[in-house]
Amino acid sequence: MKIIKLILYCLCFFIACGPESFKGTELPEMPFTDFTLSDQHGNSFTLSENKGKIIMLFFGFTFCPDVCPLTLSTWKRVQDQLSSEEQERTEFVYITVDPDRDTPEKLKAHLKVFSEKFLGLTGSTEQLDQVYRGYGVYREKVIISESAAGYLMNHTGYIYILNKESIWQLKHSNDAPPEDIAHDIRLLLSQKN
Repeated sequence: MKIIKLILYCLCFFIACGPESFKGTELPEMPFTDFTLSDQHGNSFTLSENKGKIIMLFFGFTFCPDVCPLTLSTWKRVQDQLSSEEQERTEFVYITVDPDRDTPEKLKAHLKVFSEKFLGLTGSTEQLDQVYRGYGVYREKVIISESAAGYLMNHTGYIYILNKESIWQLKHSNDAPPEDIAHDIRLLLSQKN
């Protein structure tokens, strides 16, 4: 009987002390999709030049009435949970699905409401289409005649998390708890390259 108790104790110990697991959905190793776009300050952003950092990606648009601002609010709460050092090693990158209206100036004003550190990226149709294809992003313009905006964009609403090698490793739903996302960022930051 004592041996069984000892075995059960050891099993519980190893399970409790085993490697932590991610809260988001882990993805099979995805092919590296590098890209270069322009941020809201007119600077060039190349994904491969940010290796060593955790990259949070979201594809949205500034005229979005619901999902996009809620996601940015979640990002702000995630950012607030991270230490200064963790924030320095994490980039929050918002890529427009509405480049016709989301000028750098519009992205700058919109993102500033949530955080000065969030990056808003845009580019040519060709550049953006390459990124959308690389990350399997769906986007569709929907005309709404009774709306002052004229149209809205239906689009993929996941939060993508890229590891320190800029490989897309995790995804979260746009309504994921901020503490779950912060947990996954810390876990990725702690991993050896």
